[in-house]
Amino acid sequence: MNTPSFHSTHQAPAVWHQGFSLVTVMIILVVVSLLGAAASQMVLLGERSARYDRDWQIAFQAAEAALIDAEFDIRGTSGSTRVAAFTSTGLLGFSAGCSTGADRGLCLPASAGKPVWYNVDFTDESANAKTVQFGQFTDRVLAYGNSGIQPAMRPRYIIEAVPDLNPGGSANVQEFLYRVTAMGFGPRKETQAVVQMYFRKE
Repeated sequence: MNTPSFHSTHQAPAVWHQGFSLVTVMIILVVVSLLGAAASQMVLLGERSARYDRDWQIAFQAAEAALIDAEFDIRGTSGSTRVAAFTSTGLLGFSAGCSTGADRGLCLPASAGKPVWYNVDFTDESANAKTVQFGQFTDRVLAYGNSGIQPAMRPRYIIEAVPDLNPGGSANVQEFLYRVTAMGFGPRKETQAVVQMYFRKE
């Protein structure tokens, strides 16, 4: 007796498996795309952070160079014409709100309110600027400008005469310390660094 044989071909499950594979591949592609976008963002942020740090370092080094230039100015070296302003007994050329012209950048400290250096525009390069640009009174040179990676403009500084409270000073003569505030600039003018020092002239 012959038994009937049954041949069954089910195509529906195969079609379902093919659809499931397509969905899986699409999900994997989306995940990989998101990971790639995230990695690109991280690389971009890292590059921006490194560039900002480099620009700030340039601005900071320029500001420190301005402090040294101010020290030369105070000491009266390199043929400076402002030796008389930096005597221990006088304040020739110093004025409230900072002087201009030949006495540019010589300031008396503020008696109240915000300090002088906070109110001075260090980005002003006009003829009436109250800050001294690097080398103006010392003839020292610092590379700047748009060629290469260097400061966009020369650093600038002001010098305040503040009373010297050193107890070893003369009782009859008012002596002064000089508080120098300098601003340096990075490859972009907007990148700025401010440093400050106190200097006692021998």
